[in-house]
Amino acid sequence: MSCYEIRKTEEIISPSLIYYLDIIRSNIQKAIEEAGSAERLWPHVKSHKSIDMLKLQMKYGIVKFKAATVAEAEMAAQAGAERIILAYPLIGPNIGRYVELAKAYPNSHFYAIGDDLKQLEYLSDKCMEKGYRMPVLADVNMGMDRTGVTIDRLEAFYRIVNTFPGICMKGLHCYDGNHNNKDIIVRNAEVADVDRQVETVMIHLKQDGIECGLVVAGGTPSFPCHAENTNWYLSPGTAFITDAGYYKNLPDLGFIPGAAVMTRVISHPAPGLFATDLGYKGIASDPVVQRGYIVGLEEAVPVIHSEEHWVFKIEDVSKVPAIGTCLYVIPTHICPTSALYPEILLVKDGEVIHTWKVTARNRRLTY
Repeated sequence: MSCYEIRKTEEIISPSLIYYLDIIRSNIQKAIEEAGSAERLWPHVKSHKSIDMLKLQMKYGIVKFKAATVAEAEMAAQAGAERIILAYPLIGPNIGRYVELAKAYPNSHFYAIGDDLKQLEYLSDKCMEKGYRMPVLADVNMGMDRTGVTIDRLEAFYRIVNTFPGICMKGLHCYDGNHNNKDIIVRNAEVADVDRQVETVMIHLKQDGIECGLVVAGGTPSFPCHAENTNWYLSPGTAFITDAGYYKNLPDLGFIPGAAVMTRVISHPAPGLFATDLGYKGIASDPVVQRGYIVGLEEAVPVIHSEEHWVFKIEDVSKVPAIGTCLYVIPTHICPTSALYPEILLVKDGEVIHTWKVTARNRRLTY
């Protein structure tokens, strides 16, 4: 409890999002060790959406970042990131927005991804219209079936889009959120099998002189596996902050939760029950069952969760916290939790030392 508890909470409103600086620093160092170097890391920013967090990572030599929105990509450019991937299919006005953003920050190298011929044709046309040639990574379906070209179609797809005049094919984007088996041996074997299939495609393309040397792969559960199996770039996101979901389900990763939401007890509606002010407007509403764990009261079972209330039940009534008690909840899913707050309280040694803005919480900054 001591590492999450904050002193001088009298003026802190609840709920509030808290990041713990020393834990996050430790997680950054561990990610670098897993990757073998800071240069190999290409982390996602969607977990925090904060330019201050991004700048902290840059102090450790991490200079490449991945984004899910144009706003996140702009945030990375504002911080001076060397390379930026918008790891989301560009559709509609987002195509023009991203091209304009890339032109506005010539000192950063921007990349788009794609898995559809018509989509990349639109991107190529827009680039031609604006006098820009966009580097692109083919988005590979590594078995997750969310986005991406299936591996059996990848080579033919790549050869076609490589002819589009407004884009420049550079390689592959290989996110595999499906590779999260609790058994690290099984997880590593599954990742290695798909990696070999992808590398076969790369070999065929390179034999014909087609550029396909840049590969950005993995998420938090799989990036240590890719690190062992390949020389690709690695793109964990949650690892740097870490939530209860990964901490409890994948303990082999070794990352420590570095964020919590401070909440207060507001009611004792019945014996053994206590209500907090942490509704689902203050913590991610996924997963369905356990959306967070109270530090020191992990046995408390969620009963009712609504917009502004979260009621828990605890068998030992003597442990029911008093009205007004500050509690610290580790979110099961930190990424959407961070997006619920305009700012983050940065804590070191039990005290708030700074406030970080959730810079890219909105989907538009300038472009």
